[in-house]
Amino acid sequence: MAQNELVKYEPELNTIPLRKFTSVEMNLFFSIISRMRDKEDTTMRFHFDQLKDLSDYKATSNKRFVKDLEVTYDKLMDLRFGRRSADGLDSERFVMFTDFDIKGTSEQPYVDVSIHPKALHLLNDLESWVRFSLHQFNELQSSYAKTMFRLLKQFRTKGIAYFSKDDFHQLLDIPTSYKQGEINRSVLKPIQDELKPIFKGLTIAKKYGKGRGTPVIGYTFSFKAERKDADDFNQHAPRTEIKKQIKEIEQGNLSEDQKQKLIDYLEKRLED
Repeated sequence: MAQNELVKYEPELNTIPLRKFTSVEMNLFFSIISRMRDKEDTTMRFHFDQLKDLSDYKATSNKRFVKDLEVTYDKLMDLRFGRRSADGLDSERFVMFTDFDIKGTSEQPYVDVSIHPKALHLLNDLESWVRFSLHQFNELQSSYAKTMFRLLKQFRTKGIAYFSKDDFHQLLDIPTSYKQGEINRSVLKPIQDELKPIFKGLTIAKKYGKGRGTPVIGYTFSFKAERKDADDFNQHAPRTEIKKQIKEIEQGNLSEDQKQKLIDYLEKRLED
């Protein structure tokens, strides 16, 4: 079902770091987001089978699924939205979702999700937006790649995005203990590996500042800009899907010459 599912929301949502969210929890969150778009109702029902399908959920146990829903909601409760007036005297704060009512004992288990009325503008009557394929998002493995995927989709028609070091660390929730070497290995490498097949020509350039050791002070992500009317659905096969195809070819009944030709072609796509 997620093959042609579109996630679309107000760019403000990209400014909220999804702190400590796992890949599974991100999939659940954006699956819910995808179906609550352009709905005036503040509460929507998701049957377990529907939400599992949307989020490409692998585990089959409903008990485990309920636990993942509970943990996802607990983390969502830590996300704060709001506004402050220019003079700083007026301020408001609220959470995006107010309730997860889980009924795992129902004949058709479901969860009712309620959105705060003040958060409706994030999903309704959008004048500007971020949009992407839920299927592509779900297939990404690294939580860092998932976050950068949706951040770069905000700049999809520009083909370039710059993040200061502080913003980059905050938005991706990078542990403060990470030195640059660990950031290169655990953050930048999976982003480059997983997103290069989606964002054509993706490069990551570090900006260096002055001072001892020429510290990194920012990152520029460059890629081929998309047309405004570009198809969001699987423009380029995700890296995991290409590797799956290679494995199937290796285990198939083709001649060794045929196998090698197909594998060479798919491996070249990984490099594009």
